[in-house]
Amino acid sequence: MSDLHIQQPDSDATLKDWQYAHNVIISTHALSLDEVRERSQRHHLEIAYLDDGLVGCSTVRPPTDETLTATVIARVLTTHRRRGFGEELYARGLNRALELGAEVIETVVLSSNEDGLRFALKHGFVETERYLLPGDTVPWIDLRLS
Repeated sequence: MSDLHIQQPDSDATLKDWQYAHNVIISTHALSLDEVRERSQRHHLEIAYLDDGLVGCSTVRPPTDETLTATVIARVLTTHRRRGFGEELYARGLNRALELGAEVIETVVLSSNEDGLRFALKHGFVETERYLLPGDTVPWIDLRLS
């Protein structure tokens, strides 16, 4: 995996790449570029490339003082799955969450993303809740690392 390069989005071009990966994988909840810019101020975002090709992206929602719970989400485009890239994104996100003081790690997966759900369960997450957001037809699944 020496060709894999992971970085924080630091320009409109890389924010657009992050947006693209997010919106392809989470097609029921597409984000505008302005929404991605705003998220980049609140969350730790990363984007992964293999050579010059986009592989995926990740999000770490930092822990709050009240709960010490962080959310770690790794997203890998379908054509790059089952090659260890999700492992790398997830490990980096988990390390970042722990550096930020998280004591509890959660993730969220769109129920239609069977690969993502399988990945989370394989990594020790257990389902805590399924719900629909207003206007959605595909449930979200919250999971907690056990």
